[in-house]
Amino acid sequence: MTEHTTGSLQSGRCPRPAVGALCHAGPVTVTWRHLPAPAREIAVAAGEAVAAAQQRDPTAYGAAVERLTGADRSGLVLGAAVRLLLEETHPDGLDGDDVRQVLEVCVRSAAGWLPEVDPHVVLVLLAGALGVYDPGDDDNPPGPAAIARHAPLLVADLLTTAGRPLDGYLATAFAEIERTERQD
Repeated sequence: MTEHTTGSLQSGRCPRPAVGALCHAGPVTVTWRHLPAPAREIAVAAGEAVAAAQQRDPTAYGAAVERLTGADRSGLVLGAAVRLLLEETHPDGLDGDDVRQVLEVCVRSAAGWLPEVDPHVVLVLLAGALGVYDPGDDDNPPGPAAIARHAPLLVADLLTTAGRPLDGYLATAFAEIERTERQD
């Protein structure tokens, strides 16, 4: 048992599932570091961008986002991480007020140091992570560069709420993507 689980049991609260849990299959025991170079590039660039967002460093953020933009399928991985974070930070589900609050906190937090933050892109990220976004219904769907510029902002804010490091979410996101691709 982890210290978190043990503490939860002692306090009488239900333990939160550990990051890395896939359905009821148990925790993921590997990290993303074993993956092929393209996946590792996504993970490293995402980590740098999220760290720069947490530090509110526009110079480091710009460099990390440029690297992330060049990494094929980074939006898929970050979208999966956003979904995992939303599930953990809102275990009872999200309603419209929850989505609005996540959107507002992210945009307001970023606007102080990154004035070009676009609320529409953050909303698309949220809707996509929740499975309710259809780019065909959007007159101006954001491209991969806009997704790469905004997803780390949302991940950074959700990580603050979750209180856990990014690596576990990335490992779980890669594992879920791999499992989905094997089934298709």
